[in-house]
Amino acid sequence: MEQKGNVVLDLRPLEGNPRNSEGAFIDLNDGRLLFVYSRFTGKSANDDAKAYIAARYSADGGDTWTGEEIIATPEEHDALNIMSVSLLRLGNGDIGLFYVLRYGWHDTRLHVRRSSDEGSTWGEPVCCVPGKGYYVTNNDRVVRLSTGRLVVPCGFHRMKTSSETEWGSFDGRSIAYFFLSDDDGRTWREARNFCAIGMPNTGSGLQEPGLIELANGTLWGWARTDLGRQYEMFSHDGGESWSNPVPSQFTSPCSPLSMKRDPDSGDLLAVWNPIPTYNTRPVDKHSWGRTPLIGAISKDDGRTWGRHFAVEREEDRNGCCYVAIHFTGRAVLLAYCAGEAEDGICLARLKIRKIAASQLYA
Repeated sequence: MEQKGNVVLDLRPLEGNPRNSEGAFIDLNDGRLLFVYSRFTGKSANDDAKAYIAARYSADGGDTWTGEEIIATPEEHDALNIMSVSLLRLGNGDIGLFYVLRYGWHDTRLHVRRSSDEGSTWGEPVCCVPGKGYYVTNNDRVVRLSTGRLVVPCGFHRMKTSSETEWGSFDGRSIAYFFLSDDDGRTWREARNFCAIGMPNTGSGLQEPGLIELANGTLWGWARTDLGRQYEMFSHDGGESWSNPVPSQFTSPCSPLSMKRDPDSGDLLAVWNPIPTYNTRPVDKHSWGRTPLIGAISKDDGRTWGRHFAVEREEDRNGCCYVAIHFTGRAVLLAYCAGEAEDGICLARLKIRKIAASQLYA
């Protein structure tokens, strides 16, 4: 499979900066691109280690990037950690900066801050999840529908004990919830139903859900599982209610799928890890089986997929995941974790790859 595009930014872990991961893009009104991501500090790269939200800018369509600028810190919120960032242009023209505030297993939820000056300053956080709990929302996941409604997908994990910090208290089986805002992100409510897998042989449930709006207004949701496939669910009422989850056509290890619509062509672009972990497949411990990373295009709103290409190849021994997709000009930018063996874990290194539209459709 042909590998397409070129890496335009490679953020390797350094002393005192053990992990750079999970980003999102947005176009600014002055023509620049803003890219934000989770920048970990200290010695630990664990999800609950100290992390900031960092920003970089590009004035040439993503070919080159500025140095980092810290735009949000956990100290601002008295939180253990902030991470998993999304960017979205809101209905009134503000930029919405969404990220998770982590206080412990009992309270990890997505919040949104607004900027009316193109990211120079950010307002006070508004919580997108009304009730406390451990709710996982991936980077680049918040969606604004054609109606203006905002939808936040979350994977909810319950606690097995009363401990707020012990790993043994965490239940890996996730339930997919969706939270809605009809006033441009100022208030939020829970959708009428949630989605769960009712079978005993899954240790993951429906983790790290995402969604996209189809041309007919249907919402297509999905979530990673440990069952060898992404599972999918649908909403025909703007996210108020959802169908029962079933296996999708996307084979996958327990690793997230990302999908966006090309605003010029209307085609869908999906990026994911296509090969599940199976008994005879050798898996590097740092990659977690999240290799290769491939893309495909659908010209019929997700019914069929073609023009498959490699973002990162299996022989490169990278573990790749948590993809942000952004169409800009006549190109697409992909930001993703791409840790190599020297990095220790697949989450430690962040890459941005630029693929020209002419190459994408070649």
